[in-house]
Amino acid sequence: MQERDDRGGAARLSAAEIGAALGERATLLQFSSAFCQPCRATRRTLAEVAGMVEGVAHVEIDAEDHLALVRDLEVQRTPTVLVLDAEGAIVRRAAGQPRKADVIAALGAAVRD
Repeated sequence: MQERDDRGGAARLSAAEIGAALGERATLLQFSSAFCQPCRATRRTLAEVAGMVEGVAHVEIDAEDHLALVRDLEVQRTPTVLVLDAEGAIVRRAAGQPRKADVIAALGAAVRD
């Protein structure tokens, strides 16, 4: 499932694996569950940040519908957010409801100009 680059770098996720196109510059990948209250707030925060930064996509995945991916990525709680760079490499990971400032800072590690 996950790829490792030839240099032993970060795991990569493809658009096919997440079920949506990757952002041109970065992707905020959110794992949620149906009755998760913090997931709703996280959805709003990530959508707002993605709307502020050109080329950044927000993709939300229902953890229960993607159990193999959840296992592969060792997602243990929702919400879990992965920040992917333009090639789908995981550059940051956080569990729990993130603060907007933290999401923006994490994007700095993924977005290369």
